[in-house]
Amino acid sequence: MRVVFMGSAELSCRCFEALVASGRYDVAAVVTQPDRPKGRNLEVSPCAAKAHAVRAGIPVLTPPNVNSPDSLAALQALSPDLIVVVAYGQILRRPILDLPPRGCINVHFSLLPKYRGAAPIQWAIARGESVTGVTVMFMNERMDAGDIIARQVEPIHDNDTAGSLHDRLAVAGASLLVRSLPVLADGTFTRTAQVEAEATLAPKIHKQDGEIDWTRPATAIYDNVRAFNPWPGCFCRLPDGTVLRVFAVRREDGAGTPGTVIECDRQGPLVAAGSGAVRLVEVQPEGGRRMPATAYVRGHPMGVGSHLVGVHAPLKAGNP
Repeated sequence: MRVVFMGSAELSCRCFEALVASGRYDVAAVVTQPDRPKGRNLEVSPCAAKAHAVRAGIPVLTPPNVNSPDSLAALQALSPDLIVVVAYGQILRRPILDLPPRGCINVHFSLLPKYRGAAPIQWAIARGESVTGVTVMFMNERMDAGDIIARQVEPIHDNDTAGSLHDRLAVAGASLLVRSLPVLADGTFTRTAQVEAEATLAPKIHKQDGEIDWTRPATAIYDNVRAFNPWPGCFCRLPDGTVLRVFAVRREDGAGTPGTVIECDRQGPLVAAGSGAVRLVEVQPEGGRRMPATAYVRGHPMGVGSHLVGVHAPLKAGNP
């Protein structure tokens, strides 16, 4: 079976590697996003999937618009039997969806129809889910709404961050893809339509999603901190107006005005939430490095009664 692989993000690389390592398929090309400026110096760099494809010696296409006539012609010339899409970053239109005889399939990192969209891993954690998983599905013109071929459940552990769950799901997705391909090759697959009434969305993460709302319950703050680690991190504003990024917290008992430091000892600051409290565990001061909160408060005392607010919220009266 002749396959074209479409992927860009690091999340796609395990699937690509598993596809190549299986040795059962002719990977004709990798389609990925164009090189773009990255990092503080904005150096033009390839995306993760392109780097893997180059190392594997597989031709790479980087169309700015995959649905353009030139891109479509290039894909037609490859004559793929199947197109595999994993964390690619562009929507495929009908001419491409209809191109391969065995269709276009997508590996999506949730148990569809839950968490359709760009950030299923982060939103599953942020919304307090205890399980998620991977789905292999046929693609249609609607976002993540095609018929399901296979699913695999993955638990969300209480200490999972988006980073740790990302890594496990990448492995699970690669395994599920390789197990799904033989039934696509021999035509013995089954199609299960998604139940639209059960669909939920997982939109793209924006930096402002990490702003801590101290009026929310401690459990919700804890889930958000895990969901947005490593990016964008959660953050709040200190009484002096500087921004503190928060990468790890613990839920603890405590009560007080939301955002108020109600205890600060050798364990670090304990901050009141809408219900309960959270202990700051790992933080990053503005312009500094990530560090334990206990180390941070040794150099930046955070007295009981200090009030932390969202970055866009007004400072409490009496604060600088």
